[in-house]
Amino acid sequence: RYKLLAQLMYGSGLRLMEAVRLRVHAIDYDYLSVMVWQGKGNKNRRTTLAPELVASLKQQSQFVLQYFQADLANPDYVGVWLPFALARKYPNAPKELGWQYLFPSLQLSVDPDSKLLRRHHLDESCVRREIKIASKKAGISKNVTCHTLRHSFATHLLESGSDIRTVQEQLGHTDVRTTQIYTHVLQRGAAGVKSPLSQLL
Repeated sequence: RYKLLAQLMYGSGLRLMEAVRLRVHAIDYDYLSVMVWQGKGNKNRRTTLAPELVASLKQQSQFVLQYFQADLANPDYVGVWLPFALARKYPNAPKELGWQYLFPSLQLSVDPDSKLLRRHHLDESCVRREIKIASKKAGISKNVTCHTLRHSFATHLLESGSDIRTVQEQLGHTDVRTTQIYTHVLQRGAAGVKSPLSQLL
């Protein structure tokens, strides 16, 4: 149940909350990208999508559709929560499939602020717990968190030769110095650059 979320955090460099808050329309299958709205610092960005996840994501969207159709049949259901400005601009959006959470909660719940019946996204604490369990099962002795997957995304992009500015954009960092921290864990050459001589030997 949590595998696809973990694959997105690693494969697209998403923070945990960015992943659980994804809406169905955030996945762009034509351009193989994920649109992150209001990430850290209220910033929007587009990041890469591994083509290997397309089939699983389409299956997840069908899963959402089944829940959504059942929710619409419930007369008390008012639609998914939207930020206030969006809710005013698009009054019908809460009851449109594209705006539903891609990883919905299994149960409807009453919004504590509005007291209205909605379907929230998956509880992030469940994802944290499952990542811990998976790391123990894998025999990893180091501390592994959801953010470890994002760190690994950045490190492995740099290891494969991606430009630091590209990685900065993918992660949504304002300052490239934040991204440069990842070059220190590569343990190879200045700023993580691999010597061309190594290709010849």
